[in-house]
Amino acid sequence: MQAVLRIEELPEEALEAAALFYAEHVPQAREMLATDAEALVVVLPMAPHDHAAWRRAAAQDLAREAAPKRINLVSGDSSDTITATLEYLAKAPGVTGQLLPTDGAAATFTA
Repeated sequence: MQAVLRIEELPEEALEAAALFYAEHVPQAREMLATDAEALVVVLPMAPHDHAAWRRAAAQDLAREAAPKRINLVSGDSSDTITATLEYLAKAPGVTGQLLPTDGAAATFTA
C-alpha cells in the first residue's frame, strides 16, 4: 500500500520552506510510515529552482531512514500529471529517494 501526504502550501523562500517542511511535515511523514504502508509519496506544490536542493536532500534522507519502506517526493500543479506519477510509483518498487518534479505536460508511464 502506498500512502500519500499532500502539502498544499509552503513559503516562497527556500530556507523558510525547508524549515517548515522539516518542522511540520517530516513528523507527519514519519507517522504515516509507522503504519502498514509500504511506501509514501509526499506531494509538494511547484517551487522555483532554488528549492530543488533541499527537496532532493529530504527525499534521499527520508528514504534512507525509512528503508526498506520507500519514500519519494513529487511536485507539480497538474492533478492529472501528479495522478499519473502516483500510479507509476505504486507499480515501481525499486524507486525510492527521488524528487520527481512534474511540469503539467502529459505523462505516460509504463512499469
